[in-house]
Amino acid sequence: MRISRRVLMTSALVVPLATKFRPARAAQPIRVGVLTDLSGQYQDSAGVTSVVCATQAVEEFVAANPGIPVEIISADHQQKPDVASAVARQWFERDGVDMIVNCNNSAVALAVSTLAKDLNKVHVNTAAVSAELTGPACSPNLVHWTYDTWELAHSTGSAIVRNGGKKWFFVTANYTFGKTLQRDTTAVVEAAGGKVVGSATYPFPGTVDFSSYLLQAQSSGADVVAFANASGDFINCMKQAAEFGLSAGGIKLAGLVVFTTDIHALGLDATKGLNMTSTFYWDLNDRTRSFLQRVKSKTPHNWPNELHAGDYAGTLHYLKAVKALGAAQAKASGRDVVAMMKQLPTDDDCFGIGSVRADGRTLHNAYLLEVKSAQESKGPWDLCKLVSTTPGDQAFRPLAEGACPMIHI
Repeated sequence: MRISRRVLMTSALVVPLATKFRPARAAQPIRVGVLTDLSGQYQDSAGVTSVVCATQAVEEFVAANPGIPVEIISADHQQKPDVASAVARQWFERDGVDMIVNCNNSAVALAVSTLAKDLNKVHVNTAAVSAELTGPACSPNLVHWTYDTWELAHSTGSAIVRNGGKKWFFVTANYTFGKTLQRDTTAVVEAAGGKVVGSATYPFPGTVDFSSYLLQAQSSGADVVAFANASGDFINCMKQAAEFGLSAGGIKLAGLVVFTTDIHALGLDATKGLNMTSTFYWDLNDRTRSFLQRVKSKTPHNWPNELHAGDYAGTLHYLKAVKALGAAQAKASGRDVVAMMKQLPTDDDCFGIGSVRADGRTLHNAYLLEVKSAQESKGPWDLCKLVSTTPGDQAFRPLAEGACPMIHI
C-alpha cells in the first residue's frame, strides 16, 4: 500500500514532521513516531495531545541528556490497520524510526506490534486497551502501558455488581477492543454472581445512530447497560440513551472505557456520580499536578487524560532505556531496548513508581474515580474525586493467567 502525503503530513499543524532535538555534530538520532488518531472520533482522547505529551517527554529527556539526539514524528492511522501498517513499515524501513508509541486502536496495535517484532523495532503501546497485547499476542518488542481490558473489567465491573447491578446488556464495538472488553467484563460479572442477558454488536467505525441497539437493551430486562466502546461512540451512546430515557427508567449506564476528555465533553450534569477507572488523573497528587503545569499551555483546551499521560511516560521510559543501553545498540536492536525497559524501574510524574513485567505489561496503580456534581466542581476540568486505589501488582491480570508464550510458569 502506497502511503499518501496527506497521511504522513496530517500532523503538520501539531509539530513539524520531524521535530529535532539534536546537538551539533550529533550521532544518528533516535527517532520516535507517534501513530494516532488525528482526525477521527478519538482525536480528543488521543490525537494532538498525544503528540504534545510524547514531545514533552523528548524535550525533558534531551534537556537532561544533550548528547543523545532524538527526533519525533507523527501521523494519522485513520483507525485503519492497513494504513497503520503501511505507515509503520515506511517509518521503520525507510525513515529510521526506532519506536512507535500510542496506536489507540487494538487492531492497529496488533498490526504494528507484529511489524515491530518482525523488524526488531519497539512498540510502546499506550492507548490500545486489549489485554491480548500481553496475552497470546505478547512480543519481546512490545511494552503495553496505561491500561487494558482485564484491569478495567475487574475494577469497574466488580464495583457495579457489588452495588446491585446484576443483569447486564452490552453494546459493543465490533473490533478487537470491544469484543475483548465484553469478554473480560462478562467473566467478572458472572464470577461476582451477575449474568449477561443480552448484547448488540455494531459496526466500527462509522456508526452514529445507536437507537436500535439501545432499544434492544431497553427491552432486555437488564438493570445495567454497558458500553464496550470509547470516546466518540461512548459520548453518542450516553446522549442517545438519555433521549430514550434509559436512566430515568432505572437502568444504570456503565462506561467501561471512559476518559476525562469524555466527561468534559458530556458535562457534569449528564455524568455526575458515574464511576470510572483510570490509571492517571491530573489532580491526584503533587507530581500529576506538576506534569499538568508543564503541558497545559501547549494543550489548553484538552487537558491530558490517562492515554496522553501514557504517551509521556512510555516515551520517557523508552528513552531512559536507550540511555542505559547506549544509543547505537538501541538502534540496532529493539528487543534489547525492551529488555532494558523491563530491567529499569518506571518512575515518572504521571504514574509514579512501577515496573515493566516480563510479558511487557507495565504495572502501576489504578484508581476508581467518581464524577463530581456541578456544585462540587471548581472549574471546567475539575471533574473527578478519588474513591479507591488498587496497587499495581493487583490492578492487572496475574502473569500466570495471560497465556503469553514468552512466559513459562
